[in-house]
Amino acid sequence: MSTSNHFDICVMGLGYIGLPTASIFATKGKKVLGVDVVQRVVDTINQGKIHIEEPDLDILVRAAVQSGNLSAATAPAPAGTFIIAVPTPFEKQKDGSLKPDLSYIESAVKAIASVVKKGDLIILESTSPVGTTELIRDWLVEATKGRVEANDLLYAHCPERILPGQMLKELVTNDRIAGGLTPEAAQKAKELYETFCSAEIFLSDARTAEMAKLTENSFRDVNIAFANELSLICDSLGIDVWELIRLANRHPRVNILQPGPGVGGHCIAVDPWFIVAACPDRARLIRTAREVNDSKPDYVINQVLERAERFRKPVIACLGLAFKANVDDLRESPALHIVEELARKFKGNLLVCEPHIKELPKSLQGKVTLEAADVAISKADIVVLLVDHRPFKNLSKRVLEQRVVIDTRGCWSN
Repeated sequence: MSTSNHFDICVMGLGYIGLPTASIFATKGKKVLGVDVVQRVVDTINQGKIHIEEPDLDILVRAAVQSGNLSAATAPAPAGTFIIAVPTPFEKQKDGSLKPDLSYIESAVKAIASVVKKGDLIILESTSPVGTTELIRDWLVEATKGRVEANDLLYAHCPERILPGQMLKELVTNDRIAGGLTPEAAQKAKELYETFCSAEIFLSDARTAEMAKLTENSFRDVNIAFANELSLICDSLGIDVWELIRLANRHPRVNILQPGPGVGGHCIAVDPWFIVAACPDRARLIRTAREVNDSKPDYVINQVLERAERFRKPVIACLGLAFKANVDDLRESPALHIVEELARKFKGNLLVCEPHIKELPKSLQGKVTLEAADVAISKADIVVLLVDHRPFKNLSKRVLEQRVVIDTRGCWSN
């Protein structure tokens, strides 16, 4: 650690990416300050506890805090490296188009402006539109009012490639890209991540690194859209889409993904729009895939409401709110959107089971009842499986007898 810095690393944002990253650096001997604007989050981490659900993250954070290498605060302090890991959502424009919202990144940049100094390394981990790393450089020069010139700092984009539920393993074992505004910045970033990353770290420029992460998630989104479109076609033609995909995938060069109620999470449902926003006339396939996947929740909602018309006083049980199986992450979750819309449109009794949360999100409080799966199913006329959590997959089909079942994940398909 440099004697001129109190911290080796300052991580801006202590969410699903920032907290694991800060903690793993700390357990490898780096002096780390984690910064978050939410005081509750800061207090929780300083107690050696966590505010998000991720296997073994509590053990890592506890060890990092107890070692004295990790602490949290609401404001940054001088450090040799600043890692920005804040949200990058999109906002809807008046014309219906979607534009990346970089306000969280800009706020983080302005926050560190008073403590950066010549020679510091600035790393953007947040998934961002192409050119964002350059914007960070320009914002910092402006925010420091000339105290720091454009070439005084090193800038790099190092996107994460980790999956909720397997974050700690994949932080270490997944390949990474270190894309710098200069070769020196890329090399410095690579050397830093070699502290804990056992996989290969590829050097590139910042724009290529930014586009690589967007490309990875857009590729997945397009392939999911193919599966979701197939499910719509099969419904119209009276074909079991799950059986169809199983049979088609017997071809040695075919690997169709599984359809679902939509696409969620902080990456796949968002990142393709960054490419569309940058090149709207060129990104036609990527846009269409997004539109297919974004329309799937409404299709499921209409299916549920249509089935409900068969009953005089129907009770609906929705299983799952998270964006994917076996996590508590509700960000951009199609399951949550479906339940929110059902709560708005359906006037009967709506029950919800989500085993990974202790209380309903604010958007559902007072509108639906949170129940255990067996209780919800026992009361329901219609059971809607939205997330393939393990407890749901292991349910006996006997408990579903005499009920209308809408299985959006193929969990109970023969």
